[in-house]
Amino acid sequence: MKPAKRIAQLPPYLFARIDELIEKKKAEGVDVISLGIGDPVEPTPQPIIDALNEALKDPENHRYPSYYGLREFRISASLWFKKRFRVELDPDNEILPLIGSKEGIAHLPWALVDEGDIVLVPDPAYPVYEIASMLSSATPYKMPLLKENGFLPDLDSIPSDVLRRAKLMFINYPNNPTTAVATDEFFKKAIELAHKYGFLIAHDNAYSEITFNGYKAPSILEFEGAKEVCVEFHSLSKSFNMTGWRIGFLAGNANSVKYLANLKTNIDSGIFNPIQYSGIKALTDLSDFPEKMCLIYERRKQMVLDVLNELGISYHISPATIYVWAEVPDGYTSDTWAMKLIDEAGIVVSPGSAYGKFGEGYFRISLTVKDERLKEAMERLKNLK
Repeated sequence: MKPAKRIAQLPPYLFARIDELIEKKKAEGVDVISLGIGDPVEPTPQPIIDALNEALKDPENHRYPSYYGLREFRISASLWFKKRFRVELDPDNEILPLIGSKEGIAHLPWALVDEGDIVLVPDPAYPVYEIASMLSSATPYKMPLLKENGFLPDLDSIPSDVLRRAKLMFINYPNNPTTAVATDEFFKKAIELAHKYGFLIAHDNAYSEITFNGYKAPSILEFEGAKEVCVEFHSLSKSFNMTGWRIGFLAGNANSVKYLANLKTNIDSGIFNPIQYSGIKALTDLSDFPEKMCLIYERRKQMVLDVLNELGISYHISPATIYVWAEVPDGYTSDTWAMKLIDEAGIVVSPGSAYGKFGEGYFRISLTVKDERLKEAMERLKNLK
């Protein structure tokens, strides 16, 4: 039996490829240090785990959850949003809990676009933006993220006929994989275009809480006119070390929130209530936890930058994310450099080309390993011939 055409056209998922490579090298007896995936090694805070355990004791929480999430979670998300971004959100109409933000990102095009519509996607980017667009039978239009533009899309270069056909634009700042941050002027211009041409902006703000040197990432919903044309994805994964828990939420434009909610009622049965209660604990009582993690990531980042400086490897200077975005040395492509690192040093990094055509020439280093393992990886890098 052959797969559906929509499946046959999909590329192998980046992180699945990385997992396969790690397992292959481990089977060969290699001590692999993976700097390829942004999965925090530090544990989930104990109060979050305690909230889960307490909620598990109530048999009511063992039944089907609400399709639209616990109202208590939606209220907690709205209060966190107001405290963090000074934006008022209606918990009943402008917030939708998600089984991790990836799930919502993947399903949003299904709820909004039709065959032949255009989805504007950055390149390089989190692969799900393009893959979700393809699965919804839309046509992805690549917006190059180039060094000379600060890894921001050049909105002026998008043809007007493309903008007229666009139904959705994905953006992501602080950015994965480039680590770039966006200016207020960029957000305002994107919102202005969305109003003019009638498309929705979906801002993936998964790294809003991982920032350094006094920088605080904004929400696109802070800007005038945003709620009319924008939604924003938030995740507890990176902020609270809850990657495996699969909980996040969508915020913003009420109609778009409703459309995605309608779709989800036909696809999933909601989020296990104890996990939502854990999310409430995180958003309500642990808002200072990300600051503690930022101190750890900032220290690790400097460990990496010191070695890159010593080796003469260029990188993008950024006040955000859990990554370093660096340029491959002369004579290598993204893939050949990544393969050299794994074959000769047992270090796994993400090749920039895996995030899109315009990621070629770069590689991404994740800071989500213990200090001693990161130090060992940097020593191996320095000793590479």
